[in-house]
Amino acid sequence: MAIQFIHTADWQLGMQFAGIGGDAGAALRDQRMATVRKIGELATQRGVDAILVAGDVFDDNTVADATLIQTLDALKTFAGDWVFIPGNHDAARAASAWTRLAERNPPENAHFLTKLEAPLSLLDGAAVALPAVLQRRHEADDLTAWFDDAETPEGAIRIGLAHGSVVEYLPNPSEASNPIAAGRAESARLDYLALGDWHGTLQIDKRTWYSGTPETDRFTSSDPGNVLLVSIDGPGRTPRVEPLKVGTFTWRSIAQEVRDSTDIEALDEQISSLAPDPSTCLLSLTVSGTLDLAVRTELHALLERWGALLRFLRVDEGALLATPSDDDLDRIDRTGFVRVAVERLRERASDTGDPDRAIAEAALIRLYEEHVKLER
Repeated sequence: MAIQFIHTADWQLGMQFAGIGGDAGAALRDQRMATVRKIGELATQRGVDAILVAGDVFDDNTVADATLIQTLDALKTFAGDWVFIPGNHDAARAASAWTRLAERNPPENAHFLTKLEAPLSLLDGAAVALPAVLQRRHEADDLTAWFDDAETPEGAIRIGLAHGSVVEYLPNPSEASNPIAAGRAESARLDYLALGDWHGTLQIDKRTWYSGTPETDRFTSSDPGNVLLVSIDGPGRTPRVEPLKVGTFTWRSIAQEVRDSTDIEALDEQISSLAPDPSTCLLSLTVSGTLDLAVRTELHALLERWGALLRFLRVDEGALLATPSDDDLDRIDRTGFVRVAVERLRERASDTGDPDRAIAEAALIRLYEEHVKLER
């Protein structure tokens, strides 16, 4: 018997998004729940048999009750089986988000796999889910080891769910915890191993995948924002895996050197190309270079405009140096005490060792902008 399901993970519901506060942070939190609904609606449209969620449904076990209520409500978007395992953020401790969910009369099609080595029969025994259950944030042992000896009905499709690190394959081994053997799908005779923890879509082998987070949550290039549509025609058959884009927000990083007005125009075009709708884009921008006050004013206006249009803009100007030209200073004042003051500000703004360099630069820019306004 064939089976088709959606593999997803790392929803991180309730995430606070440190460093992204205010309306932007609230929008990101709300969208994560909206994306859960989108996944359920997609599953209904595609007519899949189940949705498998490989851990970190919640950002931590202390998420607000409102988040739990909203989660259960979102499950109404799909009438098939929802299968969940805990992750390192929402480990199945004695008191956890899972125990609190269980107290709220979850629907019968929601399966919270929080017991060790307890398989779940799906589709009247046509498939069996084998869960690796984290009961602590960090485990030294490979909790998928029991899959190798797990007995399942003859002819049943064997699906493993785990949340952790296949260290040999992850792009950044320093982030590894909760180890998973690289050959687990083969040694355990799994038809598919659904993994969570890595936030980008990543194939380990023909039967082992990380789905990644369905809604991007950091400035990264690891292909987040997807779920995986998995089709298996029968036991032993190679799964067909199709990544489907479901994420709404785009997170991008740009490093740009700026020297003149041409560079400002190029930066403007680069930002414009990031997303069709700027309100769905978060940008981390690093600007470097040496420029005069006229160009610095152009850059300030550009950043002010994009700061209003983008969902979030973070700018690092630590490597940006404003060096006023003589024309800049003449435009502010040719003689008198103001000229003396701006000369001193120029010296301090040009001294990378001066702890008040940024203050001096900001003062120069403000003086320049005010005089430009007066000229108009």
